[in-house]
Amino acid sequence: MKKLLVAAILLFSTIQLVNAQGARAGVKLGTNLNKISGQSFKDGFDLSYHVGGFLELDLNRKWGIQPEVLWSQTSTKRSNFNTLYSTQVNPFNNNEKIKLDYLSIPILLRYSVAGILTLNVGPQFGILLNQDKTLLQNGESAFKSGDFSMVAGGQLNFKFLRIYGRYNIGLQNINDIDNKDKWTNQQIQLGLGLRF
Repeated sequence: MKKLLVAAILLFSTIQLVNAQGARAGVKLGTNLNKISGQSFKDGFDLSYHVGGFLELDLNRKWGIQPEVLWSQTSTKRSNFNTLYSTQVNPFNNNEKIKLDYLSIPILLRYSVAGILTLNVGPQFGILLNQDKTLLQNGESAFKSGDFSMVAGGQLNFKFLRIYGRYNIGLQNINDIDNKDKWTNQQIQLGLGLRF
């Protein structure tokens, strides 16, 4: 929670600074369709959500940078975890559904195609927030504390409204138990943004 509060204060301060220099800032929220790839988890996407803020910094008429800070939830269901791992290493406390909260920081390159359409691509860094080791039902002891992924998508830019869709693919194995099964995040994000 402290990390989230610090991130919110930094975002608000940055928004105030950037607004003074003429760039655009705003807030966004939306849904996540996510899954964790690997034999231990069910195939298919689960629904969760994200909320956060963004900055739009134009380098010229076509190119720009869009850093964001998002609180993003990942949910998935166990599959054949018990066949791969003994019950002694099962951190999920026999719960089928697993939810993980991340502080996601995408740093996106923006390219304005024409008019209202912008394409985004870039890296995303994720910090696992729920690391309380007593909450084994969330599976924090099984997952690494960080995640690295690549993001690609598009955004429709109206005067104050942003409508976006993107795909995030995890490039890092987030399995913190061993190397028996590689786990990577995949996520489709759809949402709305409001520019200040």
